[in-house]
Amino acid sequence: MLLKAWTSRGGPWAATGLAVLAILVVWRFVDLSPAVEGEFFFADDDPQMQASDEVAASFPSSAQVILRVEDRVGDAEAYRSAVGALTERLLAIRGVESGFSISTDDPSRSPLFGRILLTPDPAATNIVLQVDATDPEVLLPRIEAAIAEHESADLEVVVSGVPVIVELIRRSLYRDLVVFSSAAVVVFALLVGLVYRDAAIVVGTLATCFVSVAATLVTVQAIGVPIGLLTANLVTIVFVLTLSHVVFLTANWSRAAVVAAPEEGRGPAVWTAVRETWEGSFWSMVTTLLGFTSLLVATARPLRELGVAGSVGTAIALVVAYVVFPAFLGRWAVPRSGSLEAPVARPLSGARWILPVTAVGVLTVGLGIRNLDTDPGLLTYFGEGTELKDGLARIDADGGSSTLDIVVADPAGAGVDTRTVYARLEALQAGLEADPAVGVVLSPTVLIGHARTIPLAGFLPVGTLFDIASSDALGRVGLGFVTADRERARFSLRMRETVDEPREEVIGRLRALVTEAGLRPVVIAGLYDLQAQLGRLIAASLQIGIGGLLILFLGVAVVVSRSRAVAGIMWLCLGVIPLVILGTFGHLGVAVDIITSPAANIALAIGADSMIHLVIRVRRLSLAGHIAPWPAAVGQIGRPVFGATAIICAGFGIFALSSFPPTQRFGLAVIVGTVAAATMALVVLPRLACVGPGVAFRLSRPPEPMP
Repeated sequence: MLLKAWTSRGGPWAATGLAVLAILVVWRFVDLSPAVEGEFFFADDDPQMQASDEVAASFPSSAQVILRVEDRVGDAEAYRSAVGALTERLLAIRGVESGFSISTDDPSRSPLFGRILLTPDPAATNIVLQVDATDPEVLLPRIEAAIAEHESADLEVVVSGVPVIVELIRRSLYRDLVVFSSAAVVVFALLVGLVYRDAAIVVGTLATCFVSVAATLVTVQAIGVPIGLLTANLVTIVFVLTLSHVVFLTANWSRAAVVAAPEEGRGPAVWTAVRETWEGSFWSMVTTLLGFTSLLVATARPLRELGVAGSVGTAIALVVAYVVFPAFLGRWAVPRSGSLEAPVARPLSGARWILPVTAVGVLTVGLGIRNLDTDPGLLTYFGEGTELKDGLARIDADGGSSTLDIVVADPAGAGVDTRTVYARLEALQAGLEADPAVGVVLSPTVLIGHARTIPLAGFLPVGTLFDIASSDALGRVGLGFVTADRERARFSLRMRETVDEPREEVIGRLRALVTEAGLRPVVIAGLYDLQAQLGRLIAASLQIGIGGLLILFLGVAVVVSRSRAVAGIMWLCLGVIPLVILGTFGHLGVAVDIITSPAANIALAIGADSMIHLVIRVRRLSLAGHIAPWPAAVGQIGRPVFGATAIICAGFGIFALSSFPPTQRFGLAVIVGTVAAATMALVVLPRLACVGPGVAFRLSRPPEPMP
């Protein structure tokens, strides 16, 4: 019945209509706006969030937005007036709870305002806003509108803070999702047209991929997985997964259609293509599914979301490719003799230098892993040399841009308001401020220093000043730094992301400062700490995840090849792919962030795809009694692999034009992995199989007739 539908006159029209309907459904019902939250690396129930939740419960405080306002003309009176007008406008915004600037507070009289308002540049000061839980997607446009009203050639304003960074990342993701997904579709269509020179195959490929992508997006949204940090690339990923099945289906159909008798019609050729391609596609789907499901054990929420969405997309891509695309082959497409296979199978015994040269090259590239950076700075999420990046870098250099909270207590349990412990807090404040990775430090000592600027307050004991600061009269600000029982104190740090030093080392050094001051570090939390933990998770996932995948892929290789020797060679070639990707990044100094890290898994699945189709073709040629199955299989599979490689590289190459560096790095990783995979599948694997001992496929049943 399915074959009848594929070869009917209305089959391709129905498939095209389904693709149009799919696009309309996505446009109408799917929310493509990326969801990026304050702690966008982890979910609220993740173990890594427990420390941050504990600090938030013990020391209630609001998020901060920092505006760096620079005077470009040197008119102090006009500058102060402009800052005052801007501050007044900002305080009127819904979502802004309070604010401080040189127009509202005198930084020269208070150690608190001196730290948060002044910068090393005498021409610039800060406006610090306390904001509520308003969605940054709503809040930041309001702040930007206020800035636009007051910014001029005489006044430069740059904005930072966690809510700002979150919204800027969301905008970059959304722009890339729309612009680059659309551009990738155009590039894919052009390349498919160049490879196959058949409008029907181009239309069929696009229609099939559209249906696959739409079904994935609708399903993913239905199960509650939002578009986020990693799933923003889901459209391109599913497009590529579907395209892989289409390429090999087309190759086998073309070969079958050329040799088919005209009177048999298109049905047998289509059915032969489906039958010959299905096994390879199924096992390719399995390996890809393993790649995505390996992310489900990650504790970083974006990785888990990609694991779920990728698994759904992998299964849908297989089903849609085999249900929708054959309709175009069965009615509209025109087979071209010799278009997809080499006329002569070239022997693989020549050019003996290829294997040793490849081995040396792989080892040389692989050594770059020693320099791999899995803990990039927060500012690496923004383009080098852009006005946005430069502005954030200035704020970072002034006083830091990433938050870190250190909660301390006296080892003996004494209150932090006692004279001895308070002296230790002052020593710790001085030590933290002297650290080059630390910017502004706010703590109980700064708060008390500010309170002592009040007339006669200098005669009051520390405990009384804490009582005053924690009262309603002063907005209970003291509770943000000292617990009600006075047993613990919080140091709120702004860390400098421009300092080129591993976060783990910095946090370890700060922990040592706490101990040296005679205090006990109770909790360390905040965005800076979360990024340090994320760096560890990325490194662990690359080691454990890729290693586990290779073990699972070995089992698939045994099933596909039915030869332990060939399976071992496949496994060896697959292991080269992540080695080349990560080694290349290490040599080039390219950071592996949370968005880039899954690219190795995806490239590994693509590499398995090419090898699986090649080995299945070799096995069938061997069963048919072919005297040189490996060269013949390379001749038949080579051009589809080259075509798929070119299409994938061009599609992901568009990401290089992105203004969002993680997207650029993701595209580069997939390109490097795809090229490595094609090289391993067509150059290394067949040569190793031909020269290795005991790699011949055993005939367990009579030879199958070849199409």
